[in-house]
Amino acid sequence: MTSEDQPAAPAPTSLANRYGGQKRALTRKGKRNILIAALAVGIAFLAWVSTSAATNSVSFKDVGYSTPDATLTEIDFQVTKDPAADAKCAVKAMDSKFAIVGWKVVDIGPNAADAGTDGGRTTAHRTQLRTESQAVSAVVDSCWIPATGQ
Repeated sequence: MTSEDQPAAPAPTSLANRYGGQKRALTRKGKRNILIAALAVGIAFLAWVSTSAATNSVSFKDVGYSTPDATLTEIDFQVTKDPAADAKCAVKAMDSKFAIVGWKVVDIGPNAADAGTDGGRTTAHRTQLRTESQAVSAVVDSCWIPATGQ
């Protein structure tokens, strides 16, 4: 047999040749830096959550409603906001099939700061809503702080 007739020798198949050398372990300094970065991100997230909830927020609570007749619904609700801020709330009345039969945007002006438990942040409101047919429920759909100039 000649050297041309013999099969070629296989290439080295060690794992290091195939996949590369061993990975270096993370150093103690690297682990510490990752921990510090994760803590900083966590603290920044908590700060963002706590401040975003406190600035220019408005919340509402449905208290009740009444339907004196088929064309009128009265809705009682509470709004909690910064006492100096204006707000707008969209209220709606619905029939038995959840179709909207009345809709209105209510302007909520600045509150008079009183000695209440929340410093005058929460105020009670009652508004009348004209309906096109008998309503079986009425709710506040949403409230918001309008941009200046609206």
